Amino acid sequence: LCPSAKGIRVMMKLASRVTIERLGAQGDGIAMLEGRDLFIPHGLPGERVDILQDGATGEITNLLDTSPERRTPPCAFFGQCGGCVLQQASPSLYRDWKSKILRDTLQQAGVSCVPEPLQDAHGDGRRRVTLHARRESGVWQVGFMARRSHRLVAISACLLLVPALSTAPQIAKTLAEALGGDKPLDIQLTATDGGVDADLRGHGPISDSKRRVLASTAQHLGLARLTLHHDLILEHTAPQIIMGPAIVIPPAGGFLQATQAGEEALSRLVTEAATRGKNIADLFAGVGTFSLRLAQSAKVHAVESDARALHALERAARTTPHLKPVSCEQRDLFKRPLQPTELNRFDTVVFDPPRAGAQAQVEQLAKSEVKTVIAVSCNAASFARDAKLLIEGGYTLQKIWPVDQFLYSAHIELVAVFGKAKSIQKTRRLFG
Repeated sequence: LCPSAKGIRVMMKLASRVTIERLGAQGDGIAMLEGRDLFIPHGLPGERVDILQDGATGEITNLLDTSPERRTPPCAFFGQCGGCVLQQASPSLYRDWKSKILRDTLQQAGVSCVPEPLQDAHGDGRRRVTLHARRESGVWQVGFMARRSHRLVAISACLLLVPALSTAPQIAKTLAEALGGDKPLDIQLTATDGGVDADLRGHGPISDSKRRVLASTAQHLGLARLTLHHDLILEHTAPQIIMGPAIVIPPAGGFLQATQAGEEALSRLVTEAATRGKNIADLFAGVGTFSLRLAQSAKVHAVESDARALHALERAARTTPHLKPVSCEQRDLFKRPLQPTELNRFDTVVFDPPRAGAQAQVEQLAKSEVKTVIAVSCNAASFARDAKLLIEGGYTLQKIWPVDQFLYSAHIELVAVFGKAKSIQKTRRLFG
C-alpha cells in the first residue's frame, strides 16, 4: 500500500542538531546547515537546539542551550496564533532586531542613512483588529490564522488590544452566530470614542429579517455602529475619532493607524518635519491623519482615491474651526500620479502609501522641484525602493525615524525626510 501524503511528509523530516546564529527579518532564528540557511521559528541567537528539518524550516524538538535573552511569552496562544513572532525575546533583543530590519533593508537597497532610535508606539494597544470566524462542526470559532497557514486558531483574548476591545473575540462570535450561515467571515472591530465600530465581511446580501436580528444584536452588545460590507445595519452613536484638532467619523471598515500612540508619533514627526511648509500636498491622505494637523499652520491639498475616506476628511475639515484652507481631490495616484508641473505648486509633499509603496508617484516627485518631501511607510522594502528613486532624482535623505506600533511583529513604520538642494532645482529650471 502507498503511504499517505501526510506519512510521506513525516518521513521526509530529518533530525538535526544546530546552533542558531541570528534572527531573520520575519523573526525566525537562522542556523547554517550544510552551507544553507535554516529557518527555525521561536529560536534565538546562541541557542543550540535539536530540530526536525522540513525543507528550509526546522521545528525545535529540544532546547539544549538557552539564550539569556529568552523570556516566557506573555500570551498563552503564542506559538499557535500567527499574529506575533517574537514574544519570547527580551525587550533589548527585540528592539535591536527590529531596528536591524530597517538598517539591513536600506543597506541592501544601497540607501545610505543611519536611522534614529526605534520609537515605541504601542501605547495602550491596538485599537482595531480583524478576527476570522469559521463554522466548524456547527460551532463558530473566532481567532487568527496560524502562521503561514489557513488553519484558524481560536482565541479567547488578545493582550495586544486596547481595553475597549478586551472582549473582541466574544463580540465577533456573537455577531457570527447572529448572522448565521456557513460562509467564512472576517470581522473588523475598531475602538472609537463613540464605542466599538464593527464591520462584517464575507457573507453577501441578507434578508430584512436578518438585518433586524443583526441590529438587535448590535444594540445588545452596545456597539456604536454595525455594517455589513460597509452597508449600514445600525448606528447607535457616531464612531468618532479625535484626530489632532478635529473629530473624524471614519467610514465603515476604513483605515486607521493601528494604535493611537502610533498615529500621534507619526503625526508629530510629520508636522515637525513640515514646520516651514506653507503650501502642502498630502498624498494618499486617507481620512486626514496628517492633513488635519498640518492645516493648523499651512494650506493643505489632500489627495486620496477612496471617496468614503475623502468625504470623512472633508467633513472633519469643514467642521473644525481655525484651520487653514483644506482642498480635497479624489485621484488614483497609482494610475494617475501628480505630475511635476502640479507638484511644483507645493513647497512640501507628504506621502503615506499602502504597503506596495508609491513608485509611480515617486518617479514624478523625483523630477519635481518640491523642496521638502516627507515619506511615511509601513514597509521598509518598498520605502527603500522609493527612497532610491528620490535620491537618484537629486534628493538627499536627511533623516529616518522608525516607529514601532506593531509590537512583537516584523512590521515597522517609519517617517523619512528628503530635501532637494537649490542648485539642483535651479539647474532643472534652466535645462529642463
